[in-house]
Amino acid sequence: MWRSLFLALGFFLMVLGVECLGVERVNLKVRDAAPAPVSPFDLEAKEGSQTQIVPPPWAPWSLLATGAVVCLYSFTIPRRVAGN
Repeated sequence: MWRSLFLALGFFLMVLGVECLGVERVNLKVRDAAPAPVSPFDLEAKEGSQTQIVPPPWAPWSLLATGAVVCLYSFTIPRRVAGN
């Protein structure tokens, strides 16, 4: 069970690092409750607030390296548990 947990965590970190390599910024749009139209001619779409996430330059490589180390650690867990 521990092996699969650490393997999944390491794989997730590596995928997140690859995603950070491919994007400059991420815009998250927050869905607000749409206000009631003032008139029947008020058909303009209302924009919700946005949150912008910009990963720092060191984040992709740090996430990739940490994920790789955690995956390698997960492969050594069965030997360490069986050795006790």
